[in-house]
Amino acid sequence: MDAQLIAFTGVSAGLVAMPGADFTVVVRNALVSRRAGIACALGIGAGLLVHVTLAVVGVAAVLAAVPALFRALQVVGGVYVLYLGVQTLRQRHTDVADTPEDSTARPLRQGFVTNALNPKASLTFLSVLPQFVPAGAPALPRTLLLALIVLAIAMVWFQVVALLVDRLGRWLRRPRAARAVTLVTGVALTAFGAALLAGPLSAL
Repeated sequence: MDAQLIAFTGVSAGLVAMPGADFTVVVRNALVSRRAGIACALGIGAGLLVHVTLAVVGVAAVLAAVPALFRALQVVGGVYVLYLGVQTLRQRHTDVADTPEDSTARPLRQGFVTNALNPKASLTFLSVLPQFVPAGAPALPRTLLLALIVLAIAMVWFQVVALLVDRLGRWLRRPRAARAVTLVTGVALTAFGAALLAGPLSAL
């Protein structure tokens, strides 16, 4: 592995592991069950695949060139994350063990939508990926390799988060601890949603 790939791996790991809506929604679902947390993590990976694909084919450049489209996606993403936050806060008095676990479809969808509706991810990839393509090297193969590295890191990281939360579930699912964690995740998701909305709304 060359020095640029090592550097890119470090940068990508930092970007992926940075606490945000993705991290919070995985914790929220992993408190319900290991299966829900893993499904949510897979959904986030699918959302990242959308962003990476957009960056590789250059479609993300359209978001940067058309501010109105970018702001519209920010508003939609912010509203969805805000909705998740409010729903979480409303459930803070519900025993996690009593939460229905009928399928993995819901957490999978939550993970995907939370990540896919964040247009900043596409712009981040669009701005970071080219920095690690050596001058004169074929851009497409290198960019695809970088994209695979990001996806691999994300899949490992969010699976680890889900499994760790599940492993600590014996303590985290106790009524008092569960209410505290649910309150924190609800507030965090609400804050992330509000932050996503603040930018585009202030530009109106």
